[in-house]
Amino acid sequence: MNANTNDTALNRTLLGHPIGLFFLFMTEMWERFSYYGMRAILVLYIVEATNSDNPGLGWTNESAIALYGWYTMFVYVASIPGGIIADKLIGQRKSVFIGGLLLVAGHSVLAIEVLWAFYTGLILIVLGVGMLKPNISTMVGGLYPKHEQNKRDMGFYIFYIGINLGAAAAALIVGYVGQKIGWHYGFGLAGIGMAIGQLTYWYGQKYLSHVGNLVLKEDTNEVDSMGDDNLLDDQMASNNNVTTNSTNPNLFLSIFQSTNSLIGFTITFIIGACLWGYWGAWDYGLLVMGLAFAVGVAIVVYNDGNKVEKDRILVTYLSFLIIIVFWGSFEQAGGLLNIYAQQKTDLNLGGFEVPASWFQSVNAIFILIFATLVGSFWVWWRNRGRESSSIFKMAIGVIIMGWGFFFMSIASSEVTYDTAGQIIGKSGMQWLVLAYLFHTIGELCASPVALSFITKLAPERWMAFMMGSYFAATGLGNKVAGLIGESAGDLGEYTIFTGIAVFCTIFGILVILITKPLKRLTHGAEDNEVEIK
Repeated sequence: MNANTNDTALNRTLLGHPIGLFFLFMTEMWERFSYYGMRAILVLYIVEATNSDNPGLGWTNESAIALYGWYTMFVYVASIPGGIIADKLIGQRKSVFIGGLLLVAGHSVLAIEVLWAFYTGLILIVLGVGMLKPNISTMVGGLYPKHEQNKRDMGFYIFYIGINLGAAAAALIVGYVGQKIGWHYGFGLAGIGMAIGQLTYWYGQKYLSHVGNLVLKEDTNEVDSMGDDNLLDDQMASNNNVTTNSTNPNLFLSIFQSTNSLIGFTITFIIGACLWGYWGAWDYGLLVMGLAFAVGVAIVVYNDGNKVEKDRILVTYLSFLIIIVFWGSFEQAGGLLNIYAQQKTDLNLGGFEVPASWFQSVNAIFILIFATLVGSFWVWWRNRGRESSSIFKMAIGVIIMGWGFFFMSIASSEVTYDTAGQIIGKSGMQWLVLAYLFHTIGELCASPVALSFITKLAPERWMAFMMGSYFAATGLGNKVAGLIGESAGDLGEYTIFTGIAVFCTIFGILVILITKPLKRLTHGAEDNEVEIK
C-alpha cells in the first residue's frame, strides 16, 4: 500500500466518525459476545448438579459466587500489566491482537469437558482480556484530537453500543445453547465469536495504523511556569505514529527508587498483610501483593508528571473509587442476581420457561435502546449551562444504579418458604427487569463517560496504564461484588439489596458535593474552548 492510499484509508469517515472506530466497534462487539456469553452461563454451570441432564460442577451458591468474584476481578486487574506492556514494550495495537489470540484459545479450551480445561480456559481469558480491554479503549480515544471533546464522548457511546450488541446477543444465544443443549457447547460458541472478532481486527489494520503505537516520553521538566495553555498544546500534539521505546521499562523496579512510592507500597502491603492474616487464604495473599505493587506504580506515574499532569492524575485516581463502588454494586448481575433469577424468580411466561441466563441480556438491550437518549440528554443538559462534568455524571450514575436495588428488595420480600426452608413462592420477573432498567441508566451515565474522561486527563505516555488502572478498579469492584454476594447466604437478599441501594445514594450525594474542587484539578481538560494552536 503506498502512502497516498494509506492516507486515504486513515482519513475515511463513517457517520462523521473515523472509520477505524467501527472496526474497533466490531472487534469489541465480538470480544464482549465471547466474554458475556461465557459469563451468562458460568455460575449456572458451576452450581448445576453433577447428576442432572446437563451436568455442572455441583458447587454451592457461595462457592460459585466466590469464584466468580475472583475470576472477574483478575480479568480486569490484568489490565494493569496489559497496559504497562503496551505503554512500554509493544504498543496498544499489537497488544490488542495478542489479547485476541489468547481469548480465542481460552474460550476454545473451555469447550473441553474436563476440569483442568475449565481452569486453564479461565486463566487464558484473564490474560487475554488484560491485554485487549484497556488497549482497545485507549485506541478509541486516540482516534480523536483532544479538543474534540463532544465528538470523542459520542465516539465512546457508539463504541459502547458495540459492547452491548455483543453482550445482548451472547446472553440470548450462548445462554440458550449452554442451558438447553450443553454448557460446553455454549463455551465453544463464545470462542467462535471471539475468532470472528480477531479476524475483523486484523482486516481493519489499514484504518488503525496511526493509533496504538508506542509513544515517546514527552519532556515534562520545568514546564510548570509555561502555564496550562502551553502544556495543553504540548499534550494535544500527540496520538501519533511514534514507534520508539518509551523510557523506564522496568516500571516495577522504579517503585523502590523513590521515597514516596516505596512508602505507598509498604503501607499498602502492611495493611493488606493484616487483612490477609485475618482471612488466611493464598488468594488474598496474591491480592495483597497486587494492590501493593499497583499503589507503588500509581505513585511512580504521579511522580513522573508536571504540576498540571499531577493534578489530573490525582483526579483520575479519585475517580477510580467511584468506579469501585459502582461496579461493586452493579456486578451483582452476573453472580447473585443470576442465581436469584434461576432459583427464586418465577420464570414461567405463558407456558414457556425463560432461561435464567436470558436476563443477562436485559441490561445490554436497554443500553441499545437508551444509549443515544442518555447521551443526547447530557448534551442538552450542558447546553443549558447545567453541571455536566464527568465526575458529576458518574455520581448521578451511582445513585440511579443504586435505586435499582430497591426493586430487588421488593422482589425478595415476595419470596415465601415452608417450615423446612424450601421455596414455595417465587417473585415476579418484572422486578428483575425494572432493576436492570435502573442499572442500565446508571451505567450509561457513568461507564462510557469514565472511559472518555480518562483519555482526556491521562498523559499520552501513560494512557494504556491509566486505562488499565480503570479496568483494575472495575476488577476490584467485581471482587467487592463477589464478597457482598457471598454474604447474602447469612444476611439474606433483602438486607443486601436494600443496603446497596442506601449506600449508593449516600455515596453519590457526597461525590456531588465535592464536584467543583475536583473540576478545578482537571485544569480545563473538559472545556470545549481548548483548541490546537
